[in-house]
Amino acid sequence: MSEIRIEPGWKKVLQDTFKEPYFKELAEFVRGEYQQGSVYPPAGSIFRAFDLCPFNQVKVVILGQDPYHGPGQANGLAFSVYAHVPLPPSLVNIYKEIETDVGKKKQPDGNLDRWAKQGVLLLNATLTVRASQAGSHQRQGWEEFTDAAVKKLSGLREHLVFMLWGAYAQKKGAVIDESKHLVLKAAHPSPLSAHQGFFGCRHFSQANIYLLLHGQEPIDW
Repeated sequence: MSEIRIEPGWKKVLQDTFKEPYFKELAEFVRGEYQQGSVYPPAGSIFRAFDLCPFNQVKVVILGQDPYHGPGQANGLAFSVYAHVPLPPSLVNIYKEIETDVGKKKQPDGNLDRWAKQGVLLLNATLTVRASQAGSHQRQGWEEFTDAAVKKLSGLREHLVFMLWGAYAQKKGAVIDESKHLVLKAAHPSPLSAHQGFFGCRHFSQANIYLLLHGQEPIDW
């Protein structure tokens, strides 16, 4: 991670962040972790959420927490898995809400690249994790980095939709300027909490209505 390879628009707005002492320490930590053992996602996919969704093309931001820590699941996008991987429980519930909300019944698989390429930034707060150890790369600097990304979007862009599911995402989204953007909040789609307000939140249709009102193409969920 000596030379950060990330989409040019993001690289430009985050260039000062990459120079900060905490980020250099984070880079050293992550490099050491990949050298020592299994870490997810694959090293080339750490910034994949940014690469598939250039800064100036972001329309919707969905905040997650940690990459999946099981083998072959994490692909660099929050909530997303590779096409051949069984759907994780939270993604099953996301798809259920989409069906209820916008009527889309058949999803091809759990790979959300198709969303990212339409302008949906699927951003985990922590971008790496040790195999089988949930939360193992928290509090190493990733949270500060992803906070910086959210602040840049809030400050430099207008009329974005932020979907904040669960207390963790809502706390992370406290920096968003709600006078410039639509901020949607609900319970997390995890089976533990989805029935406490995620089901029925209708975030996907609300996002598309907002995008249309501001001259943007809606998302094909």
